[in-house]
Amino acid sequence: MKNQNKKPKQTPFNQYWIFGSIVFIFLILNIFSGSGSKGSDTTTPSKFFEYASNGDVEKIEIINKREVYVYLTRDAKIKDEHKNSSKNSILSVASKNPNYIFEFGDLQNFENKLYQVTDKNNLNIEVNYITQQNIWGDILISMLPFIVIIAIWIFIMRRMSAGGGGAGGQIFNIGKSKAKLFDANSKVKTTFKDVAGLEGAKEEVQEIVDFLKNPKKYTVLGGKIPKGALLVGAPGTGKTLLAKAVAGEAKVPFFSLSGSDFVEMFVGVGASRVRDLFKQAKDKSPSIIFIDEIDAIGRARGRGNITGSNDERENTLNQLLTEMDGFGTDTNVIVVAATNRADVLDKALMRAGRFDRQIFVDLPDLNERREIFKVHLKPLKKSRTLDVEFLAKQTPGFSGADIANVCNEAALIAARSNKKSVGKQDFLDAVDRIVGGLEKKNKIITKEEKKTIAYHEAGHAAVSWFLKFAAPLVKVTIVPRGQSLGAAWYLPEERMIVRTEQMLDEMCAALGGRAAEKVMFNKISTGALSDLEKVTRQARAMVSVYGLNESLGNITYYDSSGQSDYNFTKPYSEETAKKIDSEISKLIEKQYQRACKLLKTNKEKLVALAERLLEKEVIFKDDLEKILGSRPHEVEPKNLSDKSN
Repeated sequence: MKNQNKKPKQTPFNQYWIFGSIVFIFLILNIFSGSGSKGSDTTTPSKFFEYASNGDVEKIEIINKREVYVYLTRDAKIKDEHKNSSKNSILSVASKNPNYIFEFGDLQNFENKLYQVTDKNNLNIEVNYITQQNIWGDILISMLPFIVIIAIWIFIMRRMSAGGGGAGGQIFNIGKSKAKLFDANSKVKTTFKDVAGLEGAKEEVQEIVDFLKNPKKYTVLGGKIPKGALLVGAPGTGKTLLAKAVAGEAKVPFFSLSGSDFVEMFVGVGASRVRDLFKQAKDKSPSIIFIDEIDAIGRARGRGNITGSNDERENTLNQLLTEMDGFGTDTNVIVVAATNRADVLDKALMRAGRFDRQIFVDLPDLNERREIFKVHLKPLKKSRTLDVEFLAKQTPGFSGADIANVCNEAALIAARSNKKSVGKQDFLDAVDRIVGGLEKKNKIITKEEKKTIAYHEAGHAAVSWFLKFAAPLVKVTIVPRGQSLGAAWYLPEERMIVRTEQMLDEMCAALGGRAAEKVMFNKISTGALSDLEKVTRQARAMVSVYGLNESLGNITYYDSSGQSDYNFTKPYSEETAKKIDSEISKLIEKQYQRACKLLKTNKEKLVALAERLLEKEVIFKDDLEKILGSRPHEVEPKNLSDKSN
């Protein structure tokens, strides 16, 4: 259905044409008013008196008592010496031009001299006294200061009202929408072909595109076009890219802006911008409005409003709710929003009739990572032997943005080594760089510290090697990376659900580093901080979130709505809190003792592994098989993760 209310495109009128026209008219009037002498030759008083003595002068005009206009007789004009004395000008149509012009010093002296010449030669020269004024020129000069002041004021105001006017800008356009418009002229090239993976999400948004292209297909059956779609997912999963692909596929005007663009320090600005945005979208319908990071304005009302005062953000949200509800079914305006904090959004915003569709954009699985790698590998000069399947397995938990970063980092590493193509090792180094951080080979570490780090990392490797559900190890290093002094890389399975024994084995493997320090030196260090943080987080989740603790039973204190983040009280009593803390401590200590027992049993192998690590600084799975033997519970590796100190 075509929009009948569309107005024909009009060229905007520039107000500077008015100012320019006024100035031009003043200049023309000024030229014309003072154009009586244009095209006349200049002469000197002595020459003039010579011409007068010869009888060549018919009359003179004394202008403002300082200038003389000389008019020759008809006979004198045909003389050779006067032929070029007066030139015709296109501006001199109102009056006849004088033949000569000159200035004199004193009027009385000039009159006396002229009287002597005319009396001596018996001449009759007509003398006229004229007072000449340039009215328009005087007006222009008098108005010039005001014109300059007005021009400066207009310039300053236009600068302040411009979109990029800085902190003090946007005075007059402050209530206008900041949305960027992408239409047919913008040539948005992103399509669904550029979006790898996200098959479920793509299917949902493709339907929205079809709504915009063929609305009658759905309305003829009595269906209503959805008002909005909310893209929910972790950062970097491709929510914004998906929205751009919708714009490229639908080929309709696409208004893009961030949730923070509505928020200003001035009262009522956010609501005004919402009204202006929806007005523009309605005028250009069918169209799409894309609001990125909508949680900036869509946060649940009442949260954190301790004082009870009016909140500008709430006003903006109220206006957004009103506008989304105010559209009819025939406006063909769809709102697409993206957020990674769907739990904090207002329930009124999430209801059907506003955001009808909630599209979850998850982290890519193995197959989706393979497709994403194919997209990002296209512009790279990669090695022929590069296996995309292998790369996909090495990057579990990586988002689309992370994979793009891996490809870019691999290209930079290859260029740094003056390679002609990007190979497998470059990608592995890139993953290590992103996950573990930059290598710091020049960092000063004492021999004692290096030995402690070696046994710590060997402890992690050995414990994870002997446990059934611990992730198989790929690489161990004692070269400092980022903030860690050593690191171990694993290839865990991608699991949708995790069982109790799997979490316990992971906790035990994480405590293997500290356990090795205790077994070998009977001392512990601060190097296990990240391990303790990870283990404590896992234990707390087991007890208070997943209900995996026998003492507390099948109970959870997790609130998926996010309301608990704003509560000052815990959802359990002080007695229960003590019990939770006690159970967390028991879980961790039990796994720590388990790790110590395992390492005491295999102390010789632990020493051999640490010595090998001190010697080579980096060891791989093959080295572990030579020293520790084959893994008792071999699990086929699926993908890669990191464990660092």
